Amino acid sequence: MIDSAFPIIEVTDMEAALAFYRDGLGGEVRYRFPPDGEPVYVSLATGSTTIALGVTESPLPPGNALLWFYVDDVDQVTAALAEAGARVLEEPTDQPWGERVALVEDPFGTRVHLGASIGQASS
Repeated sequence: MIDSAFPIIEVTDMEAALAFYRDGLGGEVRYRFPPDGEPVYVSLATGSTTIALGVTESPLPPGNALLWFYVDDVDQVTAALAEAGARVLEEPTDQPWGERVALVEDPFGTRVHLGASIGQASS
């Protein structure tokens, strides 16, 4: 069911976050979205692992981390989690970067994105 997973640290200031995680800790930018202009999402190689930084306009929640799981079927996994009592915060939706994504909350309030590739990103 799960292909891979990584944490996303939500930030209100991407420049400050990159100064810390990229410049200070040596993380290597592997992906940014959008590719041009100010990024709202950056994936960093951190040794043998990956972390991501995502801009949020909302006040940061306590423990401002998300988890991201790549799964084989976002709709099926979202439905199964909802059936088991998980709160669905965002229903599965196709995204412009080429993934289908849903957002659920675990029993302890941790937000969890579920994603799967749907092909080429739109321009």
